[in-house]
Amino acid sequence: MEYGPVLTKRLAHDDLAVVAQVRAELREMLRHWGGPGRADLAELLTSELVTNALVHTGRGAQITASLGDGPGARVTGRLRVEVRDFVSRHPTLRDRPAEDSTSGRGLLLVHTLADAWGVRAHGVGKVLWFELEAEGVP
Repeated sequence: MEYGPVLTKRLAHDDLAVVAQVRAELREMLRHWGGPGRADLAELLTSELVTNALVHTGRGAQITASLGDGPGARVTGRLRVEVRDFVSRHPTLRDRPAEDSTSGRGLLLVHTLADAWGVRAHGVGKVLWFELEAEGVP
C-alpha cells in the first residue's frame, strides 16, 4: 500500500510558539489536499490538540500527521493527526465551558468538527487523534 506525506515533530513543553510552526508545516503538507476549507479545519483542530498537550501536561509532546489511502493520498486521502503526550490522565470533554472562560473549547471543537476522533493510552502517556476525509463526511 502506498501512503502520502507524513509530518512528525517533537515539541518542547515550554514552546507555545511552535504551534504556529506546526500549522505552517501542516498547511504546506495539505496544499493540494481536500475540498474547500478542509485544510483550514485540519489546522484548527491540530493547533487545539497541540496547544492542549503543551499547556495541560507540563511536558513535551509529539505530533504525527499522515495522509493515507493510496497514490491519490496527496489530494483525496484521509488525514490522521495524532498528538502524543507523556501524561496518562485522559482529558475531559466539557459539555459547555462558561461563556467567559478562556479555555475548555479545544476538545469540544475536535469532538464536533472531526470526522472521527479519540484518545488511547500509549506507554507513558496517551495519544489524542482525529481524522478528516478530504471532502468531509455528509
